[in-house]
Amino acid sequence: MDEQERPFEVCLLYVIVDCGKGSKALHIAKRSGVTGGTVFLARGTAHNHFLEYLGLADSRKEIVFMVSEKQTALKAMQALTHELKLNKPNHGIVFTIAVCNVTGTHTLVCENLDLYDETGGENSAMYKIITVVVEKGRSELVIDAAAAAGAKGGTIINARGAGIHETEKVFMMDIEPEKEIVIVIVKTQAARAVIDSINQHLSLDEAGTGILYVQNIDEIHGVAE
Repeated sequence: MDEQERPFEVCLLYVIVDCGKGSKALHIAKRSGVTGGTVFLARGTAHNHFLEYLGLADSRKEIVFMVSEKQTALKAMQALTHELKLNKPNHGIVFTIAVCNVTGTHTLVCENLDLYDETGGENSAMYKIITVVVEKGRSELVIDAAAAAGAKGGTIINARGAGIHETEKVFMMDIEPEKEIVIVIVKTQAARAVIDSINQHLSLDEAGTGILYVQNIDEIHGVAE
């Protein structure tokens, strides 16, 4: 396969930092080649050891996630660790998670055949989580489009984002528009239809309209059949 034809390995870059530092993390990552990301608020409890491990206990935090080609993400991780001093205790955490498909960005080409693996083999995932980031007010369109293809609802999270087509300047300050994150869980064999329906209804191939990415779910409980 020619180098230009080889699909990129794409991942989701997560950064968890103190409240107010999410925008700084975005700017650091963008200097490393990441084209944009989304920030949302979180709050933890000191009695949850998992949240303590993630650095979310006892304080308000901001979670930043960015979809990027893997090598760019690793470069951004180094810059984030250095500039935000993430190697020191209680300064935050950064990590990556594999992504098996991306729609809505012309700068990434991600084609993983496992996305539509319907064989049910030992290594195939039974469910996918489809995450869509759109402008505020468009989340219901995502839910409706997913439902039209057979999905049984979804979850909406309020956030803010900053990408190459989104950030505006007022009084020389970056203004990051409000975003909505929609999470839809579907069986693997239904993923193609749901993704195509969302893309068709929201025209995600057009610049600045949103981004969609897909990840495998290793194990899940509580999903209505």
